[in-house]
Amino acid sequence: MTAIEFNTRVGSMYGSLEQFTRKFTKDPDEAADLVQETMLKAFRYRQKFRHDTNLKAWLFTIMKNTFINNYRKLSRFTFHSESDDENYMVPVKDDSLDGAPEDKMQYDELLSLVRGIKAEFRIPFEMHYNGYKYNEIAEKLGIPLGTVKTRIFYARKELQSLLTNING
Repeated sequence: MTAIEFNTRVGSMYGSLEQFTRKFTKDPDEAADLVQETMLKAFRYRQKFRHDTNLKAWLFTIMKNTFINNYRKLSRFTFHSESDDENYMVPVKDDSLDGAPEDKMQYDELLSLVRGIKAEFRIPFEMHYNGYKYNEIAEKLGIPLGTVKTRIFYARKELQSLLTNING
């Protein structure tokens, strides 16, 4: 596929990308930024696109990952060790959020969603989010590496489902 063909195909997906942003945000400006950033990344990383794959799925993956990365930048978690029957890392409300009231509300909503995930999935997810490698999590929790990956996967799926239900 030539650069012109690629650019044309990506450009034709603009409407689909715009609709897909509604799963992530209801703010039109934020949605437009997300679409623009997705298209910019698609053009920048055109060489990484495999021609035997689905372009639309590739673009949606870029968008989803961009949204998640931007969310992570906005989310500020601090962690402390909680001594119950288990010793693990738990999120604590971060008082350093200086953003707009909407940002604080979104932060609180997302934090409550994360807290709503079953502990067996949430704990490895939070540790991974906090920067622990899979093997470190497995070691600290005393579970197999495959179990860690599975639990993080299911935590993400559950969080994604909860977010989809909220955003309708």
